[in-house]
Amino acid sequence: MKWLSHLKTINHHKFLVMKYCFKIGLYRQGLAHDLSKYSPIEFLVGARYFQGNRSPNEIERLKKGYSAAWLHHKGRNKHHLEYWIDYSPKGDHRMAGMEMPVKYVVEMFCDRVAASKTYRKEAYQDSDPYDYYVRSKDHYLLHHNTQKLLEFLLRMLKEKGEEETFRYIREKVLKANRQTSNFACYNG
Repeated sequence: MKWLSHLKTINHHKFLVMKYCFKIGLYRQGLAHDLSKYSPIEFLVGARYFQGNRSPNEIERLKKGYSAAWLHHKGRNKHHLEYWIDYSPKGDHRMAGMEMPVKYVVEMFCDRVAASKTYRKEAYQDSDPYDYYVRSKDHYLLHHNTQKLLEFLLRMLKEKGEEETFRYIREKVLKANRQTSNFACYNG
């Protein structure tokens, strides 16, 4: 019954992200978050490689050399930094991270918190999303503004906790972004 365990895991994760998005006023994103995980290409892989303590996409990647489920997922979900990788506009033909709209950076933050809680369960600490990010950041292709905001929010969570961080996102980050419609308003 690995498929049922996988379904419970993705439902739990989706519920947490929805709760966080609702808390900060991103209702549409909360409802639509990760709907592609229920598509056959993603769900069947998740059910097949389910382990409960890490992403089934990692296991598929180890077995096949790539993860078809991940390639499908990242191409349909704007809260993943990989969605925003393109050729640099500088004309040097290098791949680079494009600046993510603030609402997707915030959803990515919520996603990272929910994923840490889903996989770490009772062992979760507010430092977990930051620690995971730091272990992986050397290979991320992130626009400097996107990176600055994400790192600031992850550090704030680690140092000040959920309530203060989500209040700050709602009252400062998203409010300022609505007023200027870009990232430049953020002073971190």
